[in-house]
Amino acid sequence: MTSRVDTLIILGAGGDLTSRLLLPGLASYLASDDAHAVSLIGVDRADLDDASWRSRVVDSFSVEPSPLSASVAESSQYVKADVTDASQLERIIASAPGRVALYFALPPAIAQKVCAVLAAADLPEGIVFALEKPFGSDEKSARDLNRLLQTVLPEDQIFRVDHFLGKSTVLNLIGLRFANRVFEPLLGAPNVAKVELIFDEALALEGRAGYYDHAGAVVDMIQSHLLLVLALTAMEPPASVSSEDLRGAMAQVLRATRVQTADGTCARRARYGAGKIGDRELPAYVDEDGVDSTLGTETLAEVTFEIDNWRWAGVPFVLRSGKALGAARQDIVITFAPVPHLPHGLTGVTGPAQLTISIKPATLSLDLMLNGEGDPFTLDPTQLTTTLGDAAMSAYGEVIASLIDGDPVLSVRGDVAEQCWRIVAPVIDAFRSNAVPLEEYPAGSSGPAAWTTS
Repeated sequence: MTSRVDTLIILGAGGDLTSRLLLPGLASYLASDDAHAVSLIGVDRADLDDASWRSRVVDSFSVEPSPLSASVAESSQYVKADVTDASQLERIIASAPGRVALYFALPPAIAQKVCAVLAAADLPEGIVFALEKPFGSDEKSARDLNRLLQTVLPEDQIFRVDHFLGKSTVLNLIGLRFANRVFEPLLGAPNVAKVELIFDEALALEGRAGYYDHAGAVVDMIQSHLLLVLALTAMEPPASVSSEDLRGAMAQVLRATRVQTADGTCARRARYGAGKIGDRELPAYVDEDGVDSTLGTETLAEVTFEIDNWRWAGVPFVLRSGKALGAARQDIVITFAPVPHLPHGLTGVTGPAQLTISIKPATLSLDLMLNGEGDPFTLDPTQLTTTLGDAAMSAYGEVIASLIDGDPVLSVRGDVAEQCWRIVAPVIDAFRSNAVPLEEYPAGSSGPAAWTTS
């Protein structure tokens, strides 16, 4: 699929996702050098005229204004419709010029219902679907959704969106791993002691109780975003960076991934209590609006996985994500095994060397031990650091660009979505059965006092 999309139709145009992420992402794309003008149609149940809709679009586009975004906003349209009504959707799609992308900015249950009604609809050739995570609620429902989608469109016209996998993130990891001979032979057992993927947020619930309270940290972040980053970190060299080769390599390593203990007790969980982040006083999670305290939802989770293949056998992969933490981090930390022997007479080694790849900001640092200036027999730690390539667009700008350009390389393939649910199923079961204790930490802290990270 190579031809570009001409019309972007957003289902759920009145929602928070559209105004907060999608429209600013479209603005970021339209401000880029390779942007392509598109017709924009917003669809929702709310009463809204074209002028009011355009005003919303202009406000969202103000984060990154450009002549092209001004033109797109001016010509955009709004249609009031029931998105679960096939006849109404068919009329809207038929009225759109050129190749169409249908963006499902909808709750997962509604998105699946829309897919079901469109299965029997008369859709134009080349139409593209873009669906937000989560893709299903477990492995079976993800498989059922994929089988349904297969009756509607070919796989390369289905974009399962995961904005965490921006193109710059993907290319930085691939370039670092496979274009540097000094790293690639060392990344694996027995040279690596452990790998940590850490996504700590200073943000708290931020009004998302309707979704988050039924998801928690494992489903919201580890099941989707972090397992995909694990796949990029651990996969074998792909033949190319085409969508088929890259996504195939990711699927292969995820099929070999499992939780460290079959009963899911290789995980820890906690939720935040009242605290302070900067000048913000935060209530305890259970006191946030819309939270059901009986659900026992975790806001911080840490899970240890293993990869059963030749390269990574025995190396633990620790994935951690949480909210309302004191310092935001998006890091991949690779801890190397100690050297097998240090010549007698050399002193000063204090700990293992680490390679830290920060996704945001995009930086890399590598620990080295060098002879000290004062006493040449005493080793001093030092660190090599560099910056990695910055993204030309925002994360959602890259998603929109891939969608419009018809390049599914940033899309989650159907079998990958199913594997991610399979991998975390024992942890979800362990949390629901209370086999793993629910600890607490003050908002603004680094987590429970007994937890440590690199």
